[in-house]
Amino acid sequence: MFHKGKIQLTYVSVAPPEAVAEGDRLFQSHGPWMEATHQRAGEKALLSYNLSKAPELSNPFDPSSAQTGNTCFILSEVYETEAGVTDHFAQSMENWKDFPALGARLIVEAAAARRREVTLSTRGRLVPWIRLLAPGVVDKIAKKVVLHSPST
Repeated sequence: MFHKGKIQLTYVSVAPPEAVAEGDRLFQSHGPWMEATHQRAGEKALLSYNLSKAPELSNPFDPSSAQTGNTCFILSEVYETEAGVTDHFAQSMENWKDFPALGARLIVEAAAARRREVTLSTRGRLVPWIRLLAPGVVDKIAKKVVLHSPST
């Protein structure tokens, strides 16, 4: 099926062996949550949801190359319009219990890989757009993370 002109979100997470169980847990939570909360028709419609899990290869262009020992989680979501994306992020923050854990996972991955560019990645560039399209969502996300973080 073609989704020309639709809005697609793609998330790729590379997990070391010790983080695979947490990745499995997050995505086992995410699928049923998406099924229960996202519209299937109208401007906010979720048109496609696909989750894949595969070994990371030393050369991703050569299927016969050696595995690195890491696991790739690849998530793709296609929405009818940007209204669906805005709704998705608003709902994620408001009623998906594992949204803060996913955010923490992104930060840990970036730190482990010593990737400063994560703030300039698509995810990092999404924050100003989310803020523009859904004022207050980023602030609510930050507040939720702070309120649910263990005090030091």
